[in-house]
Amino acid sequence: MTNECGWIALAGSSPARDVLKGTQKADWLIVGAGITGLCAAHTLAEMHPQARIVIVDRQRAAQGASARNSGFVVGHEHPAKDELIGNPGFAGFEVDTSISRAASDEVRQRIARLGIECEFRESGYYFAVNDPGKLTDVAAKLATLRAVGAFAHFLEGEPLSKKLGTAHYRAAIWCGNGNALLQPAKYVKGLLDTLPANVTLFEDTDITGLERLGKGCIRANGTDGSIEARQVLVCLNAFIPRSGIDDSGTFPMELSASLTRPLSDAEFKSIGAVEPWGVLSTRPLGATVRLTPDRRVMIRNTAEYRSRDLSDSELLHRRKHHVLGLQRRFPFLSEQDIQYTWTGHLSASRTGQPYFSKVDEGVFAVAGCNGSGVARGTLWGRLLAELASGASSPILESVMRRAQPGWLPPRPLLDIGAMLRMRVEAVRAKTEI
Repeated sequence: MTNECGWIALAGSSPARDVLKGTQKADWLIVGAGITGLCAAHTLAEMHPQARIVIVDRQRAAQGASARNSGFVVGHEHPAKDELIGNPGFAGFEVDTSISRAASDEVRQRIARLGIECEFRESGYYFAVNDPGKLTDVAAKLATLRAVGAFAHFLEGEPLSKKLGTAHYRAAIWCGNGNALLQPAKYVKGLLDTLPANVTLFEDTDITGLERLGKGCIRANGTDGSIEARQVLVCLNAFIPRSGIDDSGTFPMELSASLTRPLSDAEFKSIGAVEPWGVLSTRPLGATVRLTPDRRVMIRNTAEYRSRDLSDSELLHRRKHHVLGLQRRFPFLSEQDIQYTWTGHLSASRTGQPYFSKVDEGVFAVAGCNGSGVARGTLWGRLLAELASGASSPILESVMRRAQPGWLPPRPLLDIGAMLRMRVEAVRAKTEI
């Protein structure tokens, strides 16, 4: 089977850019042309309109992990037990929510300012479960979410079924005022297509390492060329080790998803002609599901710690797992109704906090989206550009204080521990897949 991202296929491709050849000189170099790198480029172009800014990506720009996520703009997270109001972790939850809300606002502002058409919907989304026992402390969670500015209410039974068009989910918290949905490939393509004139992009260009030259200059070496710049921003997220940064405290997760054909008029009517929606599970490995504005169903119900990409046969196996999840929710859908299946990567950390750092003189990097890459990546791009430019702000200072991804054991201990943890979480999430 073909690993083809439905979001990218439906968004269409931008014109191809050149491959890096020979030696280039720039004031600023950005490694990675996803959401973070492109937002950093926009910010640098605004702050330094006379500077030459270069971006490089090892594949087609705007077609990597940034275009392959589920399209949730996270302004409010589902609070953990220790984060509930009155508990010791609530103070940290307040700070993290203020950062997430700023990130959500940043997405909204980028879309408006750049005129990006990406099916952006400020309709909130649901933390929903099939097993009500996996949605505990409901009153405390509602109070916690409301205390940090969210709109939140609890639904169960028939009222929830009528909202979602499926009886699979038995309990949920709807959360809005900052939480939104969009088509991720259209969003990142919009960031790409509106790059300012002083930004040059090279695609299909693999940077194999950074080399420090004299007089404060840094050379990024590629297969067929190099770029010399005084300031380098590394925006590779899950692939940050490719730049030579091996101590970020983050690790990659590989996810797979499928997107169906559009529901027919009869099928759509049978589920109540409901409004588009998104569902996140309360369990780490539970399914993420969306009903899109064009009546497609997207499901992501696999996530795994992997050091290599899925093969085609492995992806076919994951697709069958997607089918099981689809049929639990919409029994009339089968494997033949799936139009696209794909993989993508996210960058995770043990604490859920990012790596956001001045790595060395002239080198700055960020990683560790922990599943909230649309909003966080957008904000990080701006803040990393500001940090590298010597600017400061309360939100930047807040992000840097919270940027403690935690210690990770060396491999192979990390590999063993991560795989065991994933197996445990898979068992715990069994009813939510």
